[in-house]
Amino acid sequence: MSTRAIDCWVNVTQGGAKNQAFMQKVRETTFRNSPDFFKDFEADELVAHMDDHGVAKAVITIALGAPNDRVIAFAEKFPERFGLGCYLDPRKGMRELWELEAMAGSLPIVLAKITPFMIDLPPSAPEYWPVYAKCVELDLPIGINTGVPGPPKPADVQDPIHLDRAMIHFPELKVIMSHGADPWWGMAIRLMRKYEGLHLMTSAWAPKYLPRELVDFMGSSRGIAKILFASDHPVLPMERCLAEAAALGLSDDALDAYLYGNARRLLFADRTPRP
Repeated sequence: MSTRAIDCWVNVTQGGAKNQAFMQKVRETTFRNSPDFFKDFEADELVAHMDDHGVAKAVITIALGAPNDRVIAFAEKFPERFGLGCYLDPRKGMRELWELEAMAGSLPIVLAKITPFMIDLPPSAPEYWPVYAKCVELDLPIGINTGVPGPPKPADVQDPIHLDRAMIHFPELKVIMSHGADPWWGMAIRLMRKYEGLHLMTSAWAPKYLPRELVDFMGSSRGIAKILFASDHPVLPMERCLAEAAALGLSDDALDAYLYGNARRLLFADRTPRP
């Protein structure tokens, strides 16, 4: 079977990240001074790279209220290749949600995104509740970072257990735990077994370092539909992550679900917003 893939986390520009001291620290300590950590791409260059490695689509990131024209241009030039993940801040209330709704109506937004460590609020906080309701209304999945973050920022807010109450109150919500769940892999797996709408993407994790319990879950009947491939390219090159994914020992069906099928179903199927 030929390999096909959707990369759910690709950075086309790091913007001002290179000027943030904590991101410089992450580059030095977590990613061993990756030479391409802050690389910016042009659309044609990235599509050619994706073609070379069998990546059919990629999710790239914009932010509400930010100058996003350069990133949006990727999706406008290659609408069949790029979806947009949209960062938002739940502390900003309805103003933020109205902007998300407007952007989702005019742009190929496939994923809302929140990074708890950046706002020091866990996903169980009441500020998230209107966001969850709006995502259900829009039939829009939401990616929420879990696990100890690389930057020297608070980790407790990213414990997957904080999603437990959210999933109880919003059973229709589709949540994707982003950047793995280290060291709480067992809890993440237990919650995914418990809640149909809860998933995980392996962004920023080289597949060869994924724990055995997660790989076993990916290959099981309960877990085959739960895990999405993502590289964090160019921080971790997509070609490296694809090669390491192929070496995990998954069945053809489980590997295809991980690399392609789960993202295709969750992020790139036609959405059905609620009236």
